[in-house]
Amino acid sequence: MALAIFDLDNTLLAGDSDHSWGVFLVEKQLVDAEIYRQANDGFYADYKNGTLDIRAYLQFSLAPLSRHSMDELEKLHAEFMRDHIEPLMLPKAEELLQHHRNQGDHLLIITATNGFVTRPIAKYLGVDDILATDPEVVDGRYTGNYVGEPCFQSGKIVHLNEWLKHNHHSLEGAYFYSDSINDLPLLEQVDHPVVVDADVRLSSIARERNWKAISLR
Repeated sequence: MALAIFDLDNTLLAGDSDHSWGVFLVEKQLVDAEIYRQANDGFYADYKNGTLDIRAYLQFSLAPLSRHSMDELEKLHAEFMRDHIEPLMLPKAEELLQHHRNQGDHLLIITATNGFVTRPIAKYLGVDDILATDPEVVDGRYTGNYVGEPCFQSGKIVHLNEWLKHNHHSLEGAYFYSDSINDLPLLEQVDHPVVVDADVRLSSIARERNWKAISLR
């Protein structure tokens, strides 16, 4: 049994759940539409370019959670899943997950997108575990802050190593699937790096290093 690790956005999904949550908030008129849209699009462009200030982005993206009760957020997320995430599901991604299940592998999503957005998606996909940047909760409400190291770029390795300390798994024979140049640090850590519908820079590195490249689209 090996670890099969997956990035989520633009890897298992045909889009970005974090950016889509921002689009959803604008559609629901839960934020100042024009200001939020511009900022959301700007941060997403920085992410794709590999220049995202993750701490500034987390302050931006987690702030709206603090304005609603947990019950309200649960209802909003259910609507978000139905209208924005289910249309991004990829049959080939579900086939890949099932392939690793059939091999007896342990399925793990590791994502920069916060746990409020992504944990229900991981559950929907039937993945065993997920590592994400978790929003802070105090007295039953989100504060708009986050806990610990952001699960982004080399921070994904920090989260994974901490997880490995408390689970009976190792990186021996591990796979990691990702589309993004931001995930290069973790791709370099595993025995089986696989690039999935990768961006231009990651595709170039994959060719140079003879890494496997696939499409789930």
